[in-house]
Amino acid sequence: MNKFSIAALGLALLAPLGAVQGADALIAQGEYLARAGDCVACHTAKDGKPFAGGLAMQTPIGTVYSTNITPDKTGIGGYSFEDFDKAVRHGIGKDGSSLYPAMPYPSYARVTDADMQALYAYFMQGVAPVAQPNREVDIPWPLSMRWPLAIWRGLFAPKVESPPTPSGTDPLVSRGAYLVEGLGHCGACHTPRALTMQEKALSAGEGDAFLAGSAPLEGWIAKSLRGDYKDGLGSWSEEQLVQFLKTGRSDRSAVFGGMSDVVKHSMQYMTDADLTAIARYLKSLPANDPNDRPAVYDDKVAKALWNGDDSQAGASVYIDNCAACHRTDGHGYTRVFPALAGNPVLQTEDASSLIHIVLAGGTLPATHSAPSSFTMPAYAWRLSDQEVADVVNFIRNSWGNQGAKVDANDVAKLRTDDLRSTSGDDLGQVTSP
Repeated sequence: MNKFSIAALGLALLAPLGAVQGADALIAQGEYLARAGDCVACHTAKDGKPFAGGLAMQTPIGTVYSTNITPDKTGIGGYSFEDFDKAVRHGIGKDGSSLYPAMPYPSYARVTDADMQALYAYFMQGVAPVAQPNREVDIPWPLSMRWPLAIWRGLFAPKVESPPTPSGTDPLVSRGAYLVEGLGHCGACHTPRALTMQEKALSAGEGDAFLAGSAPLEGWIAKSLRGDYKDGLGSWSEEQLVQFLKTGRSDRSAVFGGMSDVVKHSMQYMTDADLTAIARYLKSLPANDPNDRPAVYDDKVAKALWNGDDSQAGASVYIDNCAACHRTDGHGYTRVFPALAGNPVLQTEDASSLIHIVLAGGTLPATHSAPSSFTMPAYAWRLSDQEVADVVNFIRNSWGNQGAKVDANDVAKLRTDDLRSTSGDDLGQVTSP
């Protein structure tokens, strides 16, 4: 064999190896993108296998169950790339029916062709197949009919295309916009919806409703991510946002509710460069309230509690149940128990999230870079509706906070309508002594 034959043989052997390495790289890229899109959180039921579907999602018209997206015949095993693309970016199932917009295809319409190819490679070759048939939706007729969804999709789903990048834009801001408006589908939770259930804006260019905060769903509200100080991200630095997205905690706050799953399954796996891009893009969004100003700490309540004065409504409940972790000065303990003073989560117009966490508790998830996990206990079993209302009002109006007042009826409604369907805890009414 001459040297030319040996060289030819070497190239022939290297060609399949290069193809394998290229396929592996594409699958790895798809896995990262699936993390960025937090696909596993919605498509995995509690105690279920990854991506096998079956997670119940409450919507204003009923319950929708996420679908099996593993490469099994009961999932997407028979999907071509075109089938996959139609479902993800166009909201059209393999059978031609329209998907419920619980699947955020209006956001995914911005995903590039190259990223779609990587996602398809991952779901077909990097995910274990699971035999699990999809569940039917629990939506009353006639709202369960699929054909009106085609009309909805035609009216509100955007054209599938990569949005142009304005000249002179910071590349990090552009990358952040792509992740937030597209794969991250942040607006699906953090943007208010119209009566016809579409997001009022799908990007920053479509108006100041984008990421301006949502109505309550399953007991939680997704707060504003715009530049307002009172209830947005105005008081957060870019570095604090990156720390929060990566670990679920910062000097200012701690993750709770549905955002816990986003940090646990998605954000902690993203690169620092992408997290910085997301943070920088969010910090580029202006405030909606032109008169909004930074909160000013007021030590009046802290001094009263220090001197043993718990006469204010809710103060004694706070001392007995909250002060050990969040302190009488409201400053908490950095990256362990979040500060309540000046916390924008506590000053939203709707107090549902705070009421919910007092009733049901919550757990700060462990992440790779912050492996400790902390749990706030549930107080529904020991506090009456009036006591919960009192302590919520106390927290929302102490140390300089300025939150709207709630009453016992607000607590009772949330305890009855939301918590019984989302928690196995004893959330029944208790009677004050």
